[in-house]
Amino acid sequence: MEAVHYRPAISVILPFEPKMTLRTDLAHALKTAADKVERELQENYPGEMGKLVMQKLRALLKNLNFNTHKKSIAVYVSPVFEKVLYLDIPVEEKIIIDESFEIRDLVYSKKQMSKYLVLLLSGNESRVYLGNGDTFVNIVSNTTQSVAFANDAPERVANFSDARERREIVMEKFLRHIDKSLDIILNAYHLPVFVMGTERISGHFKSLTKHANAVIEYIHGNYEEATPAELKKILQPYIANWNTVKQKELLNMLNEAADKKKLVTGIKDVWREGMNHNARLLVVEKNYMYPAEHGGSEEVIYKATSPYNKFSYIKDAVDDVMEKVLENGGDVEFVDEGLLKDYHHIALVQYY
Repeated sequence: MEAVHYRPAISVILPFEPKMTLRTDLAHALKTAADKVERELQENYPGEMGKLVMQKLRALLKNLNFNTHKKSIAVYVSPVFEKVLYLDIPVEEKIIIDESFEIRDLVYSKKQMSKYLVLLLSGNESRVYLGNGDTFVNIVSNTTQSVAFANDAPERVANFSDARERREIVMEKFLRHIDKSLDIILNAYHLPVFVMGTERISGHFKSLTKHANAVIEYIHGNYEEATPAELKKILQPYIANWNTVKQKELLNMLNEAADKKKLVTGIKDVWREGMNHNARLLVVEKNYMYPAEHGGSEEVIYKATSPYNKFSYIKDAVDDVMEKVLENGGDVEFVDEGLLKDYHHIALVQYY
């Protein structure tokens, strides 16, 4: 369907955390962004329409909500339209002046944080590291002596006649304690996990962990004596292509949601849950689009067929549901084409 374009359409995407940033610093950042837009408008849209849109933009920026607890904003302005979205996602600054708005530009502006956890296992201890760009910090350490038999009676320990059996029981109890401590760590960080250790101890951990969906890779070797710098160097090939790590993590999250009966797939079911504000995470294949028409209610859509009904036509239901998810505090991620073929190209994780 031929769409009417009202030039210029301005998209301003900015970090915006009033609770964490001085108001004077935010005001300066907003003015700087507005000045950038004005310079480009004067160059490419020097007439009255450009001036009108600039006035609307400055008015919107002047009246932003500085009491919000959100992390970023997306401001859209054209001669006939204006909107402000307050978002829970960190973004990189981006200014786009074009013929129309694309919510996908907002998703592509998300700040990509290459943060991850490393669980180092050995027969005597475990360590958890937090990796974040150039930093690599030990945040948790445990030893078998401090954990394995803390609650056991002395006579029970003494009754182990077989030293090998005793070591196996110590190891299993130790690994279960580590796995339980991961509950707290993953609730705090929500990051992908790399497990490093010998094939034997890693295999034992893999067989009992309740956090299999968080683990991106098992890296086998004896790293008990390795320094943080050495560990980071060993990890480098695994995190060099962060997009691959991120996509593995997203697929693991979808699997976990499916296990918990909190996953819906296909645009029609995803649309329904998005309209019902029940979206924690939306995962979409790049370039997936779905022209649609409204059904009997806002929650129902079906594939658009020509000739289109201009009153019920939706140019791209994927764009619309992405906006709805972001507006209601959820997150949106893109993955490579074909990666979600088993999910009908789009999947939504409900709150749980």
